[in-house]
Amino acid sequence: MGATIPDQFRRVEAGEEFTFSCHPGVSCFTECCRELDLVLTPYDVLRLKNHFKTHSGAFLERYVIIEWDEQALFPLCYLTMVDDGKASCVFVTPKGCSVYENRPGACRAYPVGRGVSRTQEGNITESFVLVEEPHCQGFQEKTEQTIGGYFKDQELERYNIFNDKVLEIHQHQKIKQGFRPSKEQLDQYILALYNLDQFRVEMEKGRFSMKRPLTEEEQKGVAGDDELLLELGIRWIRGVLFDE
Repeated sequence: MGATIPDQFRRVEAGEEFTFSCHPGVSCFTECCRELDLVLTPYDVLRLKNHFKTHSGAFLERYVIIEWDEQALFPLCYLTMVDDGKASCVFVTPKGCSVYENRPGACRAYPVGRGVSRTQEGNITESFVLVEEPHCQGFQEKTEQTIGGYFKDQELERYNIFNDKVLEIHQHQKIKQGFRPSKEQLDQYILALYNLDQFRVEMEKGRFSMKRPLTEEEQKGVAGDDELLLELGIRWIRGVLFDE
């Protein structure tokens, strides 16, 4: 039998239709931006720090709480919330999201939850749930959706591509065999995946080595392309952790 899920979660198939829409005319508009623990992925941070045209280290210091839980294998990066009695997202306004064009992937996907597993051969398996929270009136709208259509509308493709690349670390075979990273390796994990601008500096100064010369694409990442640099960071940390 499969694992039980909370009552407000309902499993759905990728092609299954559901009715949902969120817009300023819905009575609960922005309520989903409050009372939440929002974990940021590396690609979320990349988009947001570039939205503000700020150094990734400065963005982390101002907007991110890094949780070093000994029970968790890797540290989690949470977006800070406003102390307004509602734990509101720091970016939410009465008119909606102030970083909408670069909002995190979890915000784009809501009310859909995407679960992903990676086989030993590297194939990706997806599963989906609808999060039907009592406050959400978006399900009363008449707009018919499918998972694929909704994700395309919310421009989730790049987010999912990079999140799946990070999965190559989180679900690596050596992790399944009991490997546990050291504190130094976890510091390097945060640097390479979340503090991209500082990672670039370290690479430019030759402080980090790779087992082979950088490819042309990787050189472009070091030279200024953040998405290519994140791909390099993912490959580099795999080498640090798993000696690849």
